[in-house]
Amino acid sequence: MLLESVLNNIEYKLISGDLDKEITSVEFDSRKVVPGSLFVCVAGFTVDGHSFAVKAAEQGASAVVVDTNRQLLSNEELIKISQQFDIAVVEIEHTHKYLSDLCANFYGHPENKLAVFGITGTKGKTTTAFMLREILEKSGKETGLIGTVCNIIAGEKIHAAHTTPESKDLYEMMGTLVSKGADSLVMEVSSQGLKLDRVRGIRYRTAAFTNLYEDHIAPNEHPDMEDYISCKLKIFDNCDTGILNADCSVADRVTGYCDGRVDLITYGIDRDADFVARNLRPERRGHVTGTVFELDSEYYKGDIFVALPGKFNVYNALCAIVTAYKEGIDIEVVKSALETISVPGRMQPVENNFGVNILVDYAHNAAALESVLNTLKEYTEGRIITVFGCGGNRSRTRRFEMGEVSGNLSDYTIITSDNPRNEEPDAIITDIVTGISKTEGKYEIESDRSKAIRLSVSMANAGDTVLIAGKGHEDYQIFADKTIHFDDCQQAREAVLEREGK
Repeated sequence: MLLESVLNNIEYKLISGDLDKEITSVEFDSRKVVPGSLFVCVAGFTVDGHSFAVKAAEQGASAVVVDTNRQLLSNEELIKISQQFDIAVVEIEHTHKYLSDLCANFYGHPENKLAVFGITGTKGKTTTAFMLREILEKSGKETGLIGTVCNIIAGEKIHAAHTTPESKDLYEMMGTLVSKGADSLVMEVSSQGLKLDRVRGIRYRTAAFTNLYEDHIAPNEHPDMEDYISCKLKIFDNCDTGILNADCSVADRVTGYCDGRVDLITYGIDRDADFVARNLRPERRGHVTGTVFELDSEYYKGDIFVALPGKFNVYNALCAIVTAYKEGIDIEVVKSALETISVPGRMQPVENNFGVNILVDYAHNAAALESVLNTLKEYTEGRIITVFGCGGNRSRTRRFEMGEVSGNLSDYTIITSDNPRNEEPDAIITDIVTGISKTEGKYEIESDRSKAIRLSVSMANAGDTVLIAGKGHEDYQIFADKTIHFDDCQQAREAVLEREGK
């Protein structure tokens, strides 16, 4: 594709060179530049892409796009680079914003060839996304998934670096989906993805808002809650239908924002809504810990079983059900999908033959841990044994809070390491102990996470629940000097086999 075509419908200024350069890829990471690439200089939080323009040219880039408001590289310097390496240099305003437009042009606007379903919210995005993809697939629609746990593109699981990928990666994956014949895409849409224009240009068939909690308030994320919610609301600026959890804390704010902008369908449990779940009750089917609820809606009135425990998973199921309703999918397909749903690292069961309910979950803050533990009380005849640690280079307050929650709601806690990163594991554990010491909860310390998991499995009796919390789907553990392979589910399965003597 010629550079001129990649720049279609974008205002630009040609600083030097020709627009008839052949472009073979669009890149914002200079390490990925190959001969023929268009290198887009983006100023990030810590690194300014303009400082790599020469490197990109040396690696064979055909053209470079710079930002009008750049701090580096004068026009004279750019002309010199252009002439030295025979490349085109183009200037546009806000390269980080228009990177999406460049990629959309280059990949042939795949966003217009897919039914894209967006899900945003502090919690519930991943589980809802997996539920919805399962429903769409069972209805006969080949569907991709982009989210926190992984990206599923044309049946292939790809590691996810971000909940919502950078626009270049996002458009490349959408292009692959289109080329492989897919017709749908389910996306987790993070507040950062919206704030940084990674999803610019994508129109959602449905845009769902699950909830909002105080989280992601940090110098490199959101300065305050107002910025956080304002970014979340952007998902409704470009969608056909909005879907809202009527029970969420900012439901009125979302409703006001959508009024006159987009039609809104609501779901809930505690408040009136278009889709309401009533009479929630726990149910176990074999090794599956799930929930039955009565759905009251124009779509369907009757019982639905979701193969995940807890009220919060009923909310997730409701969100997926509303989307299925809008797509005209038969309710029996929906029920079948929800009866067998499994989400990596989200209340994920580990089978065993000694009657213990072993679950791996991503709960990595106090609110999530409290919600999970309160849910598990409904399903547990014996004790709740909780294994968790806290991440390094993260809020210390979270450690105190999680310790206190586990002490209050678990019968026994094994405090261990999570991802210590650049902190001493023992220092993190000391902070957790400070929190748990405010309670009457029993606990012990085992800083080796593998040993802690094995300890929890070995000490559990029939009727007990073992919750391994904090890392969920992650398959690594980060230390100051190394990152190792570590998978909680794998570790738990090995612990089960050791106990069974296999």
